[in-house]
Amino acid sequence: MPRPIRMILAAVLAVFTAGGAAVAEGKVVVDLPNLSGMSDADAEKLIAALAQVNVIASNCPDYSITDGEWLLLMGTGDMLAKELGMDPEAYDERFYGPAFQMLDDPGACDRIGPRARPIIDDLIERGGGTEPVAE
Repeated sequence: MPRPIRMILAAVLAVFTAGGAAVAEGKVVVDLPNLSGMSDADAEKLIAALAQVNVIASNCPDYSITDGEWLLLMGTGDMLAKELGMDPEAYDERFYGPAFQMLDDPGACDRIGPRARPIIDDLIERGGGTEPVAE
């Protein structure tokens, strides 16, 4: 498992309070996309997709992503959750719990994994980044 569950959960807590950039344990920062104007319903759908892609990319070697891409996914989900007024515990229970349950499905990697690249590309088009930036 490239990124153990505890690392993902720790990153959720570490990134949750970041503003326009994602920050992880080592103070690596990436730009987050501009998602202003997104409805609450669309934000929740995107958070669910981000959590699913993150879990699959972190647990299915055929669909692995870079650390910068991982921070972009995590930071974007955390940013949206914060904008929706979710605390980290509710965010984890509502989105990451179900995403981790997907790992019980042997077809989950091949079903969800191909969604990672289009989501990452869309976040980059909206101003997100995968390269570290100065704090």
